[in-house]
Amino acid sequence: MPAEERNAELVSVEQVPRRGRRIGIDVGSVRVGVALSDPDGLIATPLVTVPRDVEGGTDVVAVAALVAEHEAVGVVVGLPRTLAGREGPAAEAARVFVAALEPALAVPVELSDERLTTVVATRQLRESGRKGRKQRAVVDQVAAVGILQGWLDRHR
Repeated sequence: MPAEERNAELVSVEQVPRRGRRIGIDVGSVRVGVALSDPDGLIATPLVTVPRDVEGGTDVVAVAALVAEHEAVGVVVGLPRTLAGREGPAAEAARVFVAALEPALAVPVELSDERLTTVVATRQLRESGRKGRKQRAVVDQVAAVGILQGWLDRHR
């Protein structure tokens, strides 16, 4: 996809309020990791992992409820691309999730390049001593933190 098309689908920085909490989302095939920023947009922290529910949509409802509960001013959803910049099935799943989420929200939703965030999150958890089931339970949250923190850093 050409850069112009990618950028056309993103919300411009001028349209996003400067202050306020933001929600970061890592859409996985089994779970949706959710992260939350502080109101000043400095630090992203893990919030929760929501079970993925493609058929029933309860994952979308849960994320929309979190956006409302935390009075978020925007949502950043990771768009996984290959190192070559191509999109595959995981990127399509993220786009489908965004298409379902946007009508449920009154705040902007932005896709953000998230190459390797899950790989980095898995490595960080392994290095911290978390392995196996304990790691899988939070890897999507940590990936969501990486997505949101990257976005915050770029827009600061």
